[in-house]
Amino acid sequence: MNHIHKKLDERAEANALRSLQQRHFTTDFYSNDYIGFSRNSAIAQRADEILAAYPFHNGATGSRLLSGNLPIFADTERYIADFHQAEAALLYNSGYDANVGFFSCILTKGDIILYDSYCHASIRDGISLSLAKSYKFRHNDLAHLEELLQRFATGEATVLIATESVFSMDGDSPHLPELVALAERYGAYVAIDEAHALGVFGEYGSGLVQAEGLAHRVFARIVTYGKALGAHGAAVVASDEVVQYLLNFSRSFIYTTAMSPHSVALIRAGYEQLRSTGAIAGLQDNIRYFRQQLEQRQLDGFIDSQSAIQAKVVSGNERVKTLAAELQSKGFGVLPILSPTVPAGQERLRICLHSYNTLEEISGLVVSV
Repeated sequence: MNHIHKKLDERAEANALRSLQQRHFTTDFYSNDYIGFSRNSAIAQRADEILAAYPFHNGATGSRLLSGNLPIFADTERYIADFHQAEAALLYNSGYDANVGFFSCILTKGDIILYDSYCHASIRDGISLSLAKSYKFRHNDLAHLEELLQRFATGEATVLIATESVFSMDGDSPHLPELVALAERYGAYVAIDEAHALGVFGEYGSGLVQAEGLAHRVFARIVTYGKALGAHGAAVVASDEVVQYLLNFSRSFIYTTAMSPHSVALIRAGYEQLRSTGAIAGLQDNIRYFRQQLEQRQLDGFIDSQSAIQAKVVSGNERVKTLAAELQSKGFGVLPILSPTVPAGQERLRICLHSYNTLEEISGLVVSV
């Protein structure tokens, strides 16, 4: 097909052609394994213990609505809901599946979705499948959001605001208390992706929504387990009614084989570890140290972030790839984020901090960047 060759050639010419690579860096500043749970042997052992308490299955054998609704799913969902101060939770095979499944079905024709312009591709893909009309507001711009609410929150349509508690490319956050209060003022609902906040903010790493005391004022949260929890899968955390609706109308939940019981056991074990580890405090210490180092050296170009994601804007694919290669040659695992993943001119180094990074590693990176 001619368009395949054309599209690949265009990516290559823009120095943005993607490929799969094995990463072998001395120091990890690129993975989403913020608190080291993906390599935590205690979690693996606990997952085996959890599995042993249930009838043995390698796989779920079918969708949850057919043969795949094994007892470990319901038990883990109850644990997740309790952890997140919610009525119910529904497990999905991935964060992508959860966002697509939720946003594609939760509203109907005549309704309105207002979404942050920096929302993840999975949210935008879900919105594109929805029957509702959608409009984006400028990134973290609550004044612009209010303009849209004044226009669309007329009482004739249900309005849902979609945002993230920590944005994956910038590492920044909206002012959630103000955003939720704004939504309440106009009778709108709020759905928040907490993918990069779980295990980073809040008591026991419960996320930024709970850290801000907003758990009972948010319509739904999407919590993802492939980041700080070091596992796989995701859950929508919401009311009993919303979860009941999703298992009836969410296509990415209904029409797929459920994840393996082992994946579910890892999720449960990860949550249990969150309650007993000091890794979150160690991560927050490293974030503060990194920001202090930037301030002391008066380094510019970094986006303001209190999360594990720190980004330095380096305009141009060629420039940012060159700088990343220089850092990698020194053993620092830092990757470039290229356009079109981010807008042209907003290419950046994406630095991920971890609880297991040493102060020497962090200071060495800051000096080199």
